[in-house]
Amino acid sequence: MKIKRIGVAAIALAAAGALALSGCTSGGEEPTGSAGDPSAIITTNGSEPQNPLIPTNTTETGGGKIVTSIFAGLVSYTAEGEIENDVAESIESEDGQHWTVTLKEGQTFTNGEEVTANSFVDAWNYGALFSNAQGASYFFDNIEGFSYEEDSELTGLKVVDDLTFTVDLVAPEADWPLRLGYTAYFPLPEVAFEDMEAFGENPIGNGPYMLAGEDAWAHDEKIDLVVNPDYDGVRKAQNGGLTIIFYASQDAAYADVQGGNLDVLDAVPDSALETYEDEFGDRAVNQPAAIFQGFNMPYYLEHWSGEEGKLRRAAISMAINREEITDVIFQGTRTPATDFTSPVIAGWTDELEGSEVLDYNPEEAQKLWAEADAIAPYGDTVFDLAYNADGGHQAWVDAVVNSIANTLGIQAVGKPYPTFAAALDDRENQRLTGGTRAGWQGDYPSMYNFLAPLYQTGAGSNYELYTSEEFDSLVKEGAQAGTVEEATEIFQQAQEVLLQDLPSIPLWYSNVTGVSADTVDNVVFGWDSVPLYHQITKG
Repeated sequence: MKIKRIGVAAIALAAAGALALSGCTSGGEEPTGSAGDPSAIITTNGSEPQNPLIPTNTTETGGGKIVTSIFAGLVSYTAEGEIENDVAESIESEDGQHWTVTLKEGQTFTNGEEVTANSFVDAWNYGALFSNAQGASYFFDNIEGFSYEEDSELTGLKVVDDLTFTVDLVAPEADWPLRLGYTAYFPLPEVAFEDMEAFGENPIGNGPYMLAGEDAWAHDEKIDLVVNPDYDGVRKAQNGGLTIIFYASQDAAYADVQGGNLDVLDAVPDSALETYEDEFGDRAVNQPAAIFQGFNMPYYLEHWSGEEGKLRRAAISMAINREEITDVIFQGTRTPATDFTSPVIAGWTDELEGSEVLDYNPEEAQKLWAEADAIAPYGDTVFDLAYNADGGHQAWVDAVVNSIANTLGIQAVGKPYPTFAAALDDRENQRLTGGTRAGWQGDYPSMYNFLAPLYQTGAGSNYELYTSEEFDSLVKEGAQAGTVEEATEIFQQAQEVLLQDLPSIPLWYSNVTGVSADTVDNVVFGWDSVPLYHQITKG
């Protein structure tokens, strides 16, 4: 039987699980509150993007908020994590491996160029090309022709006509459409390929918003977006635009929303977690989201590879009192991790073999550390944990390094970077001197997305250079499994490999803790913690 888009959505939802978050409405629905002023600008918090705004090279949340606002993909995600057609008219397959994509007619980029099949095929080929070194290139590794080692055209992509293209995957994936709302799969206009770097500074999209002019992006300060009047998809804006402000600290952003100078904040600082719900009432949010928090130890550092490194990773993990930190620092807005995904993702479990390495066990931690010292003494080496100071992380980093120092009897300190972009640059260029904060916000609601991009050999966000043939093989096998149940079982086996190797030390899962001022209505936070900006009304 032919798998049409509606059928695929049903399969994808089975894979994603019931991702309905308390109080959330569908992204495709009209807001239920007051209509507000259609010309009003919504202000919200953000962070300076790491890179120019090219969809296939935007893999962090600061840039992601902007790119998803100014571009539209084949599908969009509702608040609950369901997919609905946006640019696509239909996405069809008879076998889950060979897909036909048909676009809606009459769609354009904001420079007047038509959105065609070539807009997607050319953008995907650019993103996948080895020499272009795009951070999200691995998202195309399931399409025929992809190569991790040399320039190779995606032979699995074929343009049929202006509104139709086909995609041949290397193996069947019944839930493939679930990926297609992610930034890597957005289209690009022809003008982008004339000068991609310049385009990234002033991107031309096809989404609900567009840049408010050539000087809209004031680096390290803010970006101004206005409504794209020609967009007619499922995310049609109910306001006049967005101003995304790049705050130096969450405390400063929180002070602004308290004073009515900021409309929406999606990350309450630690200092306010005990009081924000009482202060903001029904304008406060504390709900599950697809966010994993941990920290990584680079394999290129002395003491952190081979058998010695494996012992030290386990010792460090068992030296951290996660329960105490989540209770004292986060006031119940975090949950100690038991795997590498998120409780809102189907397949999550707290019963993986080897998960006891995530339990606080000072005696075992000291024993393992001593065994590692017998291989190569750690001596007076200082353990440092890098984090971005603009993200409100100091309190928990201090608590984690203190727990490690007190348990293992070593020197352990936090290492702040002024911005997220600066911290990520040192990760990307292998310049770390110790551990690094390594959170992950789901790109799309799937276990695969929490595993392959971070830990697969050569993956774009595998900055600390983890490699495991066993893990890679299991992830590939899971992605090609015939049923959701089979895939889940295999992905859980892959996580059990991670629990042995600990390329990342899982810490906790985050709720989205957000607030909005009384200046706005219809504020809904999605499955991935990001507000559905297009629904917000003001005035």
